[in-house]
Amino acid sequence: MRAISGLWRWRHNPLCRTTDLVEAWLALAALLLILLATPLAGCLVGGLAQDALQQSVREQRASRHLVTATVVREMDGSALDADPETSTGRDVRTRVLAYWTAPDGSEHRAPVMASLDSPQPGDRFTIWTDRHGRTVARPLDSATAGTHAVLAGLGAALIAAGLIEGGRRLVLWRMSRRRYARWDRAWDKAGPDWGRTGTGS
Repeated sequence: MRAISGLWRWRHNPLCRTTDLVEAWLALAALLLILLATPLAGCLVGGLAQDALQQSVREQRASRHLVTATVVREMDGSALDADPETSTGRDVRTRVLAYWTAPDGSEHRAPVMASLDSPQPGDRFTIWTDRHGRTVARPLDSATAGTHAVLAGLGAALIAAGLIEGGRRLVLWRMSRRRYARWDRAWDKAGPDWGRTGTGS
């Protein structure tokens, strides 16, 4: 920002080097690119992610079914576990042996996690299965998909801003190396006797 604010003052200053103007214009161009390109990149990536995630939500809702299972018995040594799929992570789940009927009519009996504090034989609870009755994770919901799409857009915007700033710094680094190389050549041209009295006489 300091380079941009000084750009107008430095235009006709006799002490202004060409590299000073280039650095100021480069900073201005990078700022404009960050202000214009990063929101565009974020919106583009966020939109694509939203479309893909919502398509996944529709596919999961079509292929996963909520069925009612019945507790046969609690599994031995089953500790209470927090459900990682819930929004709060505080819902307690217990491992039980249960049976259920799949959407295709087949009967199933297997150990599953039940959202019951103290399950008793005959207690009923719901689980997610595929069409053939195999247990699956709950389908992604639209709100979660939208949140992931927003995060993807923000990530893309931050990456774009980082790339622009990284490119600006790389150009400045190369300019500094060239400047130092010119100074080294100028010092070499001045010779080892520079600054001594009577040099060149």
